[in-house]
Amino acid sequence: MNHARRKLTGMGLLGRGLLAATLIAGSFLVPAGDIHAESSANIRVAIYADIGSKYKLTVPYVTLQSAKEFNFLSGQSGAASLLLVPANSKIRVSLDSYKVKVMEAATWQAAADAAKKLQSTSDKPQLLVTSRNGVNAYQLYTGPYASENAAKEGLTRVGKAGLSIPAGQTSAVKGNKHLSAGEFASTEEADAALQALTAANFDAWKVMVAGADGSAKTQVWVGEATGESELSALQAEVAAALPQLVLSPASAPGLMIRSDAGLDLSKEGQAFHYSVSGANAKFMAAGNESGIQLEERSKRTYRGSLELSGLNGSLAVINEVPLEQYLYAVVGGEVSSSWNEEALKAQAVAARSYALFQGKRFDVADVVDTTLSQVYNGIGAEAPTIIKAVDATAGEVLKSGGKIVETVFSSNSGGRTADPSEVWGNGGAAFVSVLSAEDASASASFKKWYYVLLSSGASGYAREDNMKLTGSKTAAGLPLATASTSNVNIRPLPVIDSSASPVGKLNPGENAVVLDQVYESGSYSWIKGPYTSAELLKSLAGKTSSTLPSSITSLQVTQRGPSGRVTQVKANGNILQVKYPDLFRSAFNGLPSTLFDIVPSGSYTVLGADGSTATIGGTQSAGVLSASGKVTVQSSGTVVMGADSSARVVTTNPGFYFIGWGNGHGLGMSQWGVKGMADNGYDYKQILQHYFNNVTIVKE
Repeated sequence: MNHARRKLTGMGLLGRGLLAATLIAGSFLVPAGDIHAESSANIRVAIYADIGSKYKLTVPYVTLQSAKEFNFLSGQSGAASLLLVPANSKIRVSLDSYKVKVMEAATWQAAADAAKKLQSTSDKPQLLVTSRNGVNAYQLYTGPYASENAAKEGLTRVGKAGLSIPAGQTSAVKGNKHLSAGEFASTEEADAALQALTAANFDAWKVMVAGADGSAKTQVWVGEATGESELSALQAEVAAALPQLVLSPASAPGLMIRSDAGLDLSKEGQAFHYSVSGANAKFMAAGNESGIQLEERSKRTYRGSLELSGLNGSLAVINEVPLEQYLYAVVGGEVSSSWNEEALKAQAVAARSYALFQGKRFDVADVVDTTLSQVYNGIGAEAPTIIKAVDATAGEVLKSGGKIVETVFSSNSGGRTADPSEVWGNGGAAFVSVLSAEDASASASFKKWYYVLLSSGASGYAREDNMKLTGSKTAAGLPLATASTSNVNIRPLPVIDSSASPVGKLNPGENAVVLDQVYESGSYSWIKGPYTSAELLKSLAGKTSSTLPSSITSLQVTQRGPSGRVTQVKANGNILQVKYPDLFRSAFNGLPSTLFDIVPSGSYTVLGADGSTATIGGTQSAGVLSASGKVTVQSSGTVVMGADSSARVVTTNPGFYFIGWGNGHGLGMSQWGVKGMADNGYDYKQILQHYFNNVTIVKE
């Protein structure tokens, strides 16, 4: 189909349906190089990290658990085992950085009540517990913060939070500089030093470090200084109180052992809390066959190991996992495990090629676990059919010109894949716009909706299984329908959306004029809007270099690319400049794709008998043929008939509808098209060579 030449004569021209699927977005094509990872090696997936403009997703701590015991290692896999985490035990891990020590309470409840007040703020609480002469002291912190200045700002906010700070206490900024009381040959000796320090009212902890010989060693650290002068003052204070201890600045990367009392603020309990401390400190939660669950990431469980370190003042969590096992989760996260085996194989090869192309795109990692790379939801996304497809294609990648192709893909191309010029303006010989008629497979299981006009003059959509045709027609030949059940919602768009109020209701015996029948909005075709001028201006802010008008009175597609995707839009006759065409999706309130038409809600188009069209604004008066005869357009609820018997309702409500096709950037492989081709008998190699131009499939 040629989308660029399609004429839109009304709201009801969508005849193609849809099924929601995962949207792949945000990949930026670069020329292929020789930096890709080896297929037999592990891949590094950033789950939490602050990588500047490339990726930023952070948490103050992570909560880990496994059905089987796992080790904490110093540094990379194969390094010294520092401690063992028992099966089914929850632990927390945070970065030892700047923080605010809010208060110290004698009871858990007092500290927990204060923590609850901070939960909804930007200053996230951490409730820890220490023991002084056998008596618990509950310590409430906020943070960590990336810098001392950020911690000071946090301190100011905490001071305004209305907390009940115990008398004699003052909230203060704390740092990550510590004194070491030495390395101890036995746990008993370390415990004795720790008890002496805490009894003297100093904050102190046992710390696991890797010795020079690679074995696990225990040190005791004291204090949380923000700088060298504060550390020196602390050293003098500790030396005066406990002259028997030999103190020196802690320098080795260490895993500080603390106790967490804040896993559940509704009841008291404790768990180990480990703080990653020291310059370039890096520790590994070594994986096992059960995987490790990461509670903060939707309780997902991951194969491989979790590397924990500091990056730009925040905790970084990197999943290091064998590539093929990574693909089990990626393919399962991208497409349904019930799809044809050939479709699953095609997705496996595409996902493997994409992953290997990346190199260290994210500095400390090859990929991230979001759609910025590929969907990666851990073991829970796996299925036997997925594993079979990945194993059957093990090591296979797409190459062009002897180099691995960055095999980008999206959910649904809407009938034709995109040309690189329509997306990010770059690509390569492997990317050309091709037909993808099988994208329509996304609509196979969906209900249709009737587009109806109510007696009140309001128009909207009712799902076909809630309606029945009466057999009667209007004077203009339009069919009448009534509800097949009570209180049928007439919705503003052909989709169930609890956030949008119905435009009306229909009961049995009450008739409505049927103007059209369309598929439910989804991944193949969709309707969005109407968006008012104010809504569009808010969405456009910061996404265009153009000067925006005070009000948008006209919005037109003025240029399309080879596949029909929008490459230029004018508002009030002036071009809206965007960095690259795919940004129109986010610029217009998050549209599913750029394969769309814009229809002003307050105007209509009439197709004449000679094929010519005329567009009339909703505020104009014009004689047109309506459902009841020749009328003058004056208010909403008027039905306009075209010579081809198409019909739509004229409204005077200002705004713009976006009527479109497809879901995602549309470049490369269309996942729903892959399913359709596989269902039609194509094998995975034929499918991949259809979507990617001049490529070969090679086993690495």
